Amino acid sequence: MDPHLLLRQPEPRIHPTAELKGCRLGRYCVVAERAILRDVTVGDFSYFERHAEAAYTGIGKFCSIAANTRLNALEHPLERITTHKVSYRPNEFFRGLGVDSGFLERRRGRPVTIGHDVWIGHGAVVLPGVAIGNGAVVGANAVVTRDVEPFTIVAGVPARRLRRRFSAEIAARIEALAWWHWPLETLAEAIPDMQALRIEDFLVRWEEQRQV
Repeated sequence: MDPHLLLRQPEPRIHPTAELKGCRLGRYCVVAERAILRDVTVGDFSYFERHAEAAYTGIGKFCSIAANTRLNALEHPLERITTHKVSYRPNEFFRGLGVDSGFLERRRGRPVTIGHDVWIGHGAVVLPGVAIGNGAVVGANAVVTRDVEPFTIVAGVPARRLRRRFSAEIAARIEALAWWHWPLETLAEAIPDMQALRIEDFLVRWEEQRQV
């Protein structure tokens, strides 16, 4: 099967109102209107809906980032006499005073890491330094303050685990199958089974297929 018969061109689609700086986007990515990305790496097929923002973040493949989300929300220096940006971006107000490079490096040193097939719900906020595992789901308007385990659903402020999507055994089998790395031809062939089969049946069929 020729994947080019099925898919649009692999170049990312970026809305003209989106703002990107220092980013690397994979194939078939989409960045919607007024999204703002700074120093973000995005895997194949992942997409950002409108007004999403991210900074210093690594994102895997097949991730769904909803509207009005914020990945690696801006940190302010709580330990200083002021949290205002006059202390770390004084160049915006005073001539001859530059950006606080130490504070900038502090921000870069606490990246957010998001695995493959992660769904970040509408309006969710992920704080600096958080890692979210493969297959996880973050509920709408959640504030994620700590790491999220793979295939886990979290919600609330601060975000807490609601439940696992699958049993530990099923989750481990999905991780081992790593469908997000499949060639496009294989993925296209598997999509009808993704739609029709129970997860257990899908795994049995495609574990066998991948061993052939």
